[in-house]
Amino acid sequence: METSSVIIIAFIIDGIIGDPQYRLHPVRLMGKGIELCLRLLKGLRLKGRAGGVLLTLLTAVSSVGVYLSIRFALVKIHCIAAYFFDLFICYSCIALRDLFDHIAPVAKALESGDLPAARKAVGMVVGRDVNSLDIAGVTRAAIETMAENFVDGFLSPVFWYAAGSMTGMLAGVHPVPTGISFMLIFKTASTLDSMIGYKNEEFIGIGWAGARLDDVMNFIPARVSLIILFIGAWLNRQRSVDGMRTALRDRLKHDSPNSAHSESFVAGALNVRLGGPTIYHDGVKDKPWLGGEYGDPGIKHIPMTVRLIRTSSWVTMIILCLLSLAR
Repeated sequence: METSSVIIIAFIIDGIIGDPQYRLHPVRLMGKGIELCLRLLKGLRLKGRAGGVLLTLLTAVSSVGVYLSIRFALVKIHCIAAYFFDLFICYSCIALRDLFDHIAPVAKALESGDLPAARKAVGMVVGRDVNSLDIAGVTRAAIETMAENFVDGFLSPVFWYAAGSMTGMLAGVHPVPTGISFMLIFKTASTLDSMIGYKNEEFIGIGWAGARLDDVMNFIPARVSLIILFIGAWLNRQRSVDGMRTALRDRLKHDSPNSAHSESFVAGALNVRLGGPTIYHDGVKDKPWLGGEYGDPGIKHIPMTVRLIRTSSWVTMIILCLLSLAR
């Protein structure tokens, strides 16, 4: 029960208070560690793939090592202290409510007809150039980031917590710290990918290992997301069959091996088209359309996506509970 209670309570806390930003946030500290290691490796002229592998190993090992060291010390004080520390770290690795909080101002601005404010709000959560986006473009950007971050910000860390916990049980060690260690390795890969996983001159070498690890660790969750989103869409009386049909056809159209899975499902479930030519600060990227036979999304599709993602997150928790009971 302890194993499942940690992730479920962490999920509920995230749903209630979100993910507040503060200097000592574990993921922010992870980012600071990456910056420090990056400067060190650049100083040693290790800017290629070898440096990237070393950077990934250093940050993953240090993240897990710091967590386990603090937990070991807390166990010596009292097991309850260690439990609450586990809960805190697990909660810090889930970022679902924060996603909804960032999208809410986008929907509010669009509903009031304030396109510049909507562009500014969506620009806080996407990497594209938002200055030329029309209403459909802003709406599309909001829906795409929710669909993609359902996997990257929620489902993948939960999946790796569950996979790590099961590995711990099979190995005869405590499942909770094992699960959180796996979760921290995923967050390391995700943070590396968001910080340096770019195919530009500066990062194409040293950012390669982190980006590839992120692809590997999102591979299974991205595909599992289709089943969970199907159930979520069905419960919301959305077009679950269209979502699955569109996903099976369009899920591999993007350069990323994972991001188009959830995006294409959402496109089909809402009967809207996502993707398409996208303007970034370094130029236009001609992405294929997902759900290309449908029309552009409207303002109403943002709350519809929020409901789909929120329902699917609860479906994930219920599945975990059922698996725990079965075990």
